[in-house]
Amino acid sequence: MRKRRAEKKYLKPDPKFNDILVTKLINYIMWDGKKSTARNIVYDCFDIIEKKTKKAPMEIFKKAVSNVQPLVEVRSRRVGGATYQVPMEVRPERRIALAFRWIRAYSRERKDKTMAQKLAQELMAAANNEGSSIKKKEDTHRMAEANKAFAHFKW
Repeated sequence: MRKRRAEKKYLKPDPKFNDILVTKLINYIMWDGKKSTARNIVYDCFDIIEKKTKKAPMEIFKKAVSNVQPLVEVRSRRVGGATYQVPMEVRPERRIALAFRWIRAYSRERKDKTMAQKLAQELMAAANNEGSSIKKKEDTHRMAEANKAFAHFKW
């Protein structure tokens, strides 16, 4: 018998925007436990978005995150000595986690000066349904579509 499931930890909303998703983003951006630095990066990023788009940064951020979230992904499943890539639906918490992970990864790869600028560019691109993180989501969906034949292996 396995031990009981780990209890879910609930985050407090961030002080400036009073939003839990922003806190999650700050935690994803954070490196070596430097939360205040991560918070500054995210808030600067939101300022850059506001200057460039003349829209509410929260609106763009929420749109970007919802655009990047994958609906299906492939998971490996061993059946009788063969490993199949089985398409499965993504749980809501994992959707957000994947979206933030991809946004962070592709922001870091960008060629801007500061992390705040890189993150702002990636979020604005994602809000417009373009950019590397959107491409990653589409690739994930394409993989699931290609392996639809193995969908009957999910249980």
